[in-house]
Amino acid sequence: MTTPAIPPERMLLPGLMMLAPLLAAVLSQQIFGTIEPWLIVALALLPPAGAWWVVAIYRREIRTVSAYLQRLTLAPGTAADLGAAPGANGSADEGEGVAHELTAAIARLDRAATARGNQLAARLKSIEALLETLPDPLILVGAERRVRLANRAARSLLGERMGDADLALSLRHPEVTAAVDAVLAGGDSRSVEFSLSGPVECCYQARIKPFRREAAETGEGTPMAMLALHDNTMVKRSEQQRADLVANASHELRTPLATLIGFIETLRGPARDDREASERFLGIMHDQSTRMSRLIDDLLSLSRIELDEHTQPTERVDIVRCVGAAVAAFELKAAARRVRLRVIAEEALPPVVGDPDQLAQVLQNLISNAIKYTREQTEVSLTIRLSDAAEPGVPALGALAAPPGRRSRLAPQVISVAIADQGEGIARTHLPRLTERFYRVDPARSRALGGTGLGLAIVKHLLNRHRGRLTIDSDVGTGSTFTVWLPVAG
Repeated sequence: MTTPAIPPERMLLPGLMMLAPLLAAVLSQQIFGTIEPWLIVALALLPPAGAWWVVAIYRREIRTVSAYLQRLTLAPGTAADLGAAPGANGSADEGEGVAHELTAAIARLDRAATARGNQLAARLKSIEALLETLPDPLILVGAERRVRLANRAARSLLGERMGDADLALSLRHPEVTAAVDAVLAGGDSRSVEFSLSGPVECCYQARIKPFRREAAETGEGTPMAMLALHDNTMVKRSEQQRADLVANASHELRTPLATLIGFIETLRGPARDDREASERFLGIMHDQSTRMSRLIDDLLSLSRIELDEHTQPTERVDIVRCVGAAVAAFELKAAARRVRLRVIAEEALPPVVGDPDQLAQVLQNLISNAIKYTREQTEVSLTIRLSDAAEPGVPALGALAAPPGRRSRLAPQVISVAIADQGEGIARTHLPRLTERFYRVDPARSRALGGTGLGLAIVKHLLNRHRGRLTIDSDVGTGSTFTVWLPVAG
């Protein structure tokens, strides 16, 4: 049984007031046989008064509902906290009436809408969290090529301030922006390969697909484009490494292989019974085979390093301890040439971000070269110091690979390790090419000392992975200084 909109007892008196003229006229006619004029005037005022009373009741109900809606507007989703729905006179104790029924219904609707909104908000947060954790950069582009959404990977790659700006300000690649424009204009999905320059060049494949969002006010679809970037650096490097390996290995291995083949044929022929020649030839063959083994080891090491070059290490390394361990490993080799190794380090140096094994490999290659090429009975010094990135002569170290048109974020402080020898020095015309594969200033001397021509190339690629730099200074007749620059951790 439903509750009446207005309780009967509250409508009884206004109803009697509106019926009073009719009842009074009937009684006057029965008693007096006529209706007095003054009675007509008096009774004529009663119906408007009763109607006004009824309207006043509904107006109070409406004001009550309006006040309740205003409270909900100021505090949406709090219908359950606003107390019981008020009655007609604004209080909650009557518990009946239009205001009570309307506010109770509004409260139920508000609670249902709040629950639905909470569910949608939770789903939206889950979707946003999922997009944020995706390893590939994902960008939603709207009209006028404005960036509407970019996940964490995209912001890390292209900059934190790319939101609601033209995509071309963050990703300055004409083919990519042209493909986005074509998709926004109603075209089909596109795929574009491009590269981002920086401390390490990275190759990406951009997949652009149309994305439509229904506009609530018009019901029409808003043209948008979803841009997904996939890092193909490792694949491209692997392809390039295979080609380089064939070209370089075939060139470098040809000479020792020809030597081995020639000596083997000699030992099997004219020198078969010549013991002295056999001993000499076997020694040369051992040296050549050892050289080939070193060359193959360095080529494999360089290939592994290049595969991980675009991934920055995350460990914290004490560079002073790392230098000390590398120096200790070469003390015997230095003593054999009567070379003194001296370490000069500032106190309380902060750690660097890096891979301890790879940093040890960098230092070992440079210390080994310094011992090989310095004069006997001289000194090789290793100076470790802390510098501000803004100091003159300090190279800019990119904390991350910066896209075209954007500057790399600079490390505020850098640590340098300068390894100085007292050798013959290197002419300045050779300095820019020293880190190229198989480049040698003096090929005969390098091979005689057991060099493969890959040591400095390995150092360069290892420092690229650490977002560091290698600088070389040399004066002919005085010596050379190879300086490793590394960004400070944190």
